[in-house]
Amino acid sequence: MSTPVLVRPAVAADLPAIAAVYDHQVRTGVATFDLEPQGTAYWEQRLAGLGPGDHLLVAEEDGEVLGYAAASPYRPRPAYRHAREVSVHLADTARGRGVGGALYDDLLARLRADGVHTALAVVALPNPASRALHRRCGFEPVGVLREVGFKHERWIDTELWQLMLR
Repeated sequence: MSTPVLVRPAVAADLPAIAAVYDHQVRTGVATFDLEPQGTAYWEQRLAGLGPGDHLLVAEEDGEVLGYAAASPYRPRPAYRHAREVSVHLADTARGRGVGGALYDDLLARLRADGVHTALAVVALPNPASRALHRRCGFEPVGVLREVGFKHERWIDTELWQLMLR
């Protein structure tokens, strides 16, 4: 990396870059199970709807957004209020450079400060890089859901990862 990566809360000006990273995964990968690109309007709603314990962060280098991290409610029922589902998505140019770890380090510190009890991540399989990132950040695999998604003409398993924050 030419300059240190800056991790910071996302602002409206970042949303086109966030949408580009996400929509690339929608079209080409399985890191999300969306089937149609969401565009900037989706991210405008996400940014406007952030509540306590929710975050949308970006990693920036030389003014370019390299990726983002998000934390949102795990499920809508009140008993789940101390859990957050987390994710990190990177531009292809940011992979293998420590950007995902920098995003997770910042996000997890914020969740701890918020009093969140547990972070949960869903990894589509196979994905050795994502599994390695989650393991490095302290997550543990807690179960596999077989063939729960169908995308790109194939069935996809997901693995649930959990990190106890408190």
